[in-house]
Amino acid sequence: MRSRLMLACLTLLMIAAMLPAFAQVGRFPASFQTRDIATNGTTLHVRVGGSGPAVVLLHGYGETGDMWAPLAADLARDHRVIVPDLRGLGLSARPAGGYDKKTQGEDVAGLLDALKVERTDVVAHDIGNMVGYAFVAEHRDRVRRFVVMDAPIPGIGPWEEVLKSPLLWHFHFGGPDMERLVAGRERIYLDRFWNDFSADPRRFTEAERRHYAKLYALPGAMHAGFAQFAAFEQDAKDNQAFLAQGKLAMPILAVGGEKSFGPTMAVVMRATATNVTGQVIPDAGHWLMEEQPKATIAAVRDFVDAAP
Repeated sequence: MRSRLMLACLTLLMIAAMLPAFAQVGRFPASFQTRDIATNGTTLHVRVGGSGPAVVLLHGYGETGDMWAPLAADLARDHRVIVPDLRGLGLSARPAGGYDKKTQGEDVAGLLDALKVERTDVVAHDIGNMVGYAFVAEHRDRVRRFVVMDAPIPGIGPWEEVLKSPLLWHFHFGGPDMERLVAGRERIYLDRFWNDFSADPRRFTEAERRHYAKLYALPGAMHAGFAQFAAFEQDAKDNQAFLAQGKLAMPILAVGGEKSFGPTMAVVMRATATNVTGQVIPDAGHWLMEEQPKATIAAVRDFVDAAP
């Protein structure tokens, strides 16, 4: 009887130990407020917390703003942290169009106007890099520092070479049946990214996979995700026009995972900016916040805290 009781207690303890891993996915500090803010013809789901100089965190594909929870908690100690879900993704509205990054850059500008933020740092990953670049390029006087993480910028630097990589098959995945092919199979589709772009797929946890797969299975979410990629041709044209106006002058940190973009991230940004610092996160693939959160947070913190 005693052995059975001990076994039951141990089982409960093991379950309790696993629960926080599920509960903490995308959980921001209790001090953060969650708001739905109208901007530029759509509505963005936004978390806002902390006080001090502003920092905007822009997520990438296969995730939502929830990816930034650990970084947001760190930065909120002395910054006002603003974390939207991009247009069409997560819990933001899903308008019929506007998935080119120039339009989404104006989503960010309108969001900052609504929050009465005049100047900000921008930290971005993946598709967030592209939205962030469009915002920064059009609103250079509003950006103090810019961090880009492990993804190319359409039309900038070695873009044409990047497009040839077979690993980036999803950039070209389209056609009338693409949504029907993945409907009800969102987890299978997304696992390809989480597995193939990780240095160690186990670091993108089962809890995180379930969390994001559920969000991407919401009505219209996959349609909006495909629209992000379908806009790349227009994005490249817009970015070339931005570049024609002159290179970015604010300090930029270009971060690549050792097993992913690595030092190429700095090569990309030096094609469009004059003050670029490159950094490679060791033993990491594309999913920097999941694979090496401490090193990634330290890199961002050191950069945004640097003297002007």
